[in-house]
Amino acid sequence: MTDTYLRSLGFAPIRQALRLSQTSFSQQWHYLFDHEARDGARLFIEHPRGVASCRLSALDAPLAQDIFAVIDLHDRMGLETAIKAFYAAHGGMGPVAATVASHALRP
Repeated sequence: MTDTYLRSLGFAPIRQALRLSQTSFSQQWHYLFDHEARDGARLFIEHPRGVASCRLSALDAPLAQDIFAVIDLHDRMGLETAIKAFYAAHGGMGPVAATVASHALRP
């Protein structure tokens, strides 16, 4: 999976350090889908360092029992199927989630 592909599906990176380096992307990444589910759940996808797959969860930092699906890094059809299943399990796709603007702290 590539950054371009994940963004085309509606994901956006949520870890600033991972956005800066292509080398980092090949080792690990963490994204958030741009739509909430109807029940308010959010969909996160991550590829942790040292794991040969990506994991989908409704939590930003999931424990093993919180993982909704584990997908091979090259299984695009599996990912798209898992996204549909996640939203089906949460009442369907809801609105585009509001983004929170981050501001740099200044003296």
